[in-house]
Amino acid sequence: MEAIFFQIGVMIVLATVGAYFARILKQPLIPAYILAGIILGPGFHLIQNSEVIKSFEVTGIAFLLFIVGLELSFKHLRDVGKIGFIGGSIQVLLLFAVGFMLAHALGFIGIEAAYVGLIVAFSSTMIVIKLLSDKKELMTLHGKMIIGILLMQDILAIFALTALSSVHDGFNSATLFYAFIQAGAILALAYGASRWVFPLMFKYAARSQELFFLLALSVCFIFSIVFSYLGFSIAIGAFVAGVALANLTYNVEIIAKVKSLKDFFSTLFFVSLGLGITIPDLRGILKPLILLTLVVILVKPLVVMFLCSFFGYTKKVSFLTALSLAQVSEFSIIIATLGLELGHISQNLFTITVLLIIITLILTAYFIKFDFLLYSFFSRWLNVFDLMNKGEHLQYLPQKQQDLDYDVILVGYDRIGYNVLKALERLKHSFIVIDYNPDLIKRLVLRKIPCIYGDIGDDEIMERLNFKHAKLVISTIPTPEDNKRITKHLRAVNKKAVLFVTANVIEEAMELYKLGADYVVLPHFLGGERVSTLVEEYSTDLKKVIKNKLAHIDELRDRLSLSQEHPLKA
Repeated sequence: MEAIFFQIGVMIVLATVGAYFARILKQPLIPAYILAGIILGPGFHLIQNSEVIKSFEVTGIAFLLFIVGLELSFKHLRDVGKIGFIGGSIQVLLLFAVGFMLAHALGFIGIEAAYVGLIVAFSSTMIVIKLLSDKKELMTLHGKMIIGILLMQDILAIFALTALSSVHDGFNSATLFYAFIQAGAILALAYGASRWVFPLMFKYAARSQELFFLLALSVCFIFSIVFSYLGFSIAIGAFVAGVALANLTYNVEIIAKVKSLKDFFSTLFFVSLGLGITIPDLRGILKPLILLTLVVILVKPLVVMFLCSFFGYTKKVSFLTALSLAQVSEFSIIIATLGLELGHISQNLFTITVLLIIITLILTAYFIKFDFLLYSFFSRWLNVFDLMNKGEHLQYLPQKQQDLDYDVILVGYDRIGYNVLKALERLKHSFIVIDYNPDLIKRLVLRKIPCIYGDIGDDEIMERLNFKHAKLVISTIPTPEDNKRITKHLRAVNKKAVLFVTANVIEEAMELYKLGADYVVLPHFLGGERVSTLVEEYSTDLKKVIKNKLAHIDELRDRLSLSQEHPLKA
């Protein structure tokens, strides 16, 4: 027991040191954990107990997928839109085909080639959402599209894990069909439990925080044990347990309570991956590693860009979405671990997978950090993607509106723009809205609201708008580069117009003021000001509070109906 305690202690300490330096260098933490394992295992042979390593891997995978399942609400599945359901599915199939064919060309045959296809097909939900959250881009249009695609990928990854767990002698149509039936039954079981069993159990358990925590863990372990007994992996059981609890009203609290355990065991899992790596003959893995890396960082973004453009999104949104998905997933590691355990893949392919995730996750940190800078550099070569949706401009902008006279230009209808538009309509201002969400523009056209489909960052769109004679310009988009561009252009052609722009942080706001903005909206500050106003006006008058509440509910219902018809714009 002391030896096991010593091994866990060394793994955690070295992982902490690695994570510390990764944070200083602004790198993702997962590669640091894996590198810590490489140092402890094949590097200095400080930990060699394969049974202990294997138990860490299994437990880490289970808790990792339990949390992923907890965040996969059935309610969210209705909100991912066409680009999530259809685009995400097509992307996985196309990347699987590319990976499968490349694997055959590299000498991987049979089921091993199928593993290669699956490894390159998925992107990292955990890392991408964390990086987008840090940049406050989760609620942007490309952020919502990314979440939709990743959500669909996670569902397909579970189908893939179910299929692989059922394969012993190779793939065939009967096995694949049986695997889909099993995966569908698994999700149906999770839905049934979350609908009729768990609500009553957790309602009672919520009276005691300790009982609540233990019940959540018990659900995870019960599902894992039952699924293991039925011939599935423990990881799939843990995932289904998470999905079953995700639809409870208590799911956020469950995530909060289990998160520390997940962080602990997932750290051990990624360190144990490094421990399990063998130092290979570089000549044997270098060529496939380079080619698979190119597939992930070049071919995958091109496929995603093509699909986004096909669904009517501008080259900018398509590029930002595609760039954020240019990595392999934590599911890829889980699939490779399962393959090694079942004897489906070689140690060399497992090592290639681990190195692939290290390389692509590090690159992703830079891709997302400098996404707008990279777009500015590559935009001149991306016009071909706008040709795919060129007809959308005429479809969404009726001819009679092209020469419309307007005093106000509203850039971005989403979020703040919704309320701004209501105010403009009340004040009877003549205005035009520009937005690059095609679903949203369709909705505005149906409501006969003057609008243009396009990206304000494009020269053609900027010239098309009548900035010279505008009296008021309002930008609700959160992109610093675009707001600077609007400010500079407006002040060059029209110094009298009033300009409202939006910023995320104080530093951006100060820079926009220097460029000539009249007022910079900081949404989180604006929320605080709104609350303080409500407190001053209504806190002592219950009738006013109720009246304001009912008006707010009506507004939320209006926005909800809008988001349910076109999910990606809410």
